[in-house]
Amino acid sequence: MKIAIYPGSFDPVTNGHVDIIRRAVRVFDRLIVVVASNVRKETLFTMEERVALLRRCTSDLPNVRVDADAGLIAHYAQRVGAMAIVKGLRAMSDFDYEFQQALTNRKLNNAIETVFFAADGESMFLSSSMVKQVFFLGGDVSGFVPPEALNALENAR
Repeated sequence: MKIAIYPGSFDPVTNGHVDIIRRAVRVFDRLIVVVASNVRKETLFTMEERVALLRRCTSDLPNVRVDADAGLIAHYAQRVGAMAIVKGLRAMSDFDYEFQQALTNRKLNNAIETVFFAADGESMFLSSSMVKQVFFLGGDVSGFVPPEALNALENAR
């Protein structure tokens, strides 16, 4: 069975994230979406809230599991028997950082490959940080996030 993990902070989950999930499940037998802690980011939603939100957004995908982990992604991949880490790329600036991460993860776990999915044209500019900024400054983000995430944002206001 080909298992992949898709780690991220998902604070909140965006349409771009959901697009990557839906495309990755066509490539792998099982996809584990991992809500990971990122010491460089302050989050709006707790890890438990992000897991619950992702579960609601992927409930129609039987080969998707949502989990959380606060450790190294390379070690998590090894624990669950994953062969790949899925990452989405929006722009060249993403590539530099993601390439460094891929090489580091490969050094930590040489059985893991990183597979990059290019963002679709409609979500190339999207980031969770941008969504939160637009939302809290009064902008309409309904076209950027799934309805479940929009509801969570409105409840966090």
